[in-house]
Amino acid sequence: MSQHQTPATTSGRKYQSINFSGKFSLINEQWAPKTIAEMNDYQFKLVKLQGDFIWHDHVDTDETFIVLEGQLRIDFRDGQVLVSQGEMFVVHKGVEHKTFAESEVKLLLIEPRGVLNTGHEGGERTATNDVWI
Repeated sequence: MSQHQTPATTSGRKYQSINFSGKFSLINEQWAPKTIAEMNDYQFKLVKLQGDFIWHDHVDTDETFIVLEGQLRIDFRDGQVLVSQGEMFVVHKGVEHKTFAESEVKLLLIEPRGVLNTGHEGGERTATNDVWI
């Protein structure tokens, strides 16, 4: 650990930053978000993806996509948006969408605890929730 990464302590509590590269090195599969932190009822999840996902929506919540590496396309029934490295996009609740990445993309997702990656669609692409790395 470098001196900048040394955990500080206060009242027996350990403080340590989260390193995205280190966490991504623990992810071997695609389309399976892994939780790295929580804030109130929201989870911060890292995910690798490539190819085409399924059409779905999230009836009760918005979903934030922050591209850390690569370029993500989010398709909507009436258009699309490209989200490049260093950019973010919020898909509002109830809006049907489908993600696509020609090359591997590394994302940070922010969404409430318990949200399934496939919404109410289910199927083989539904990832296990609340998997921490």
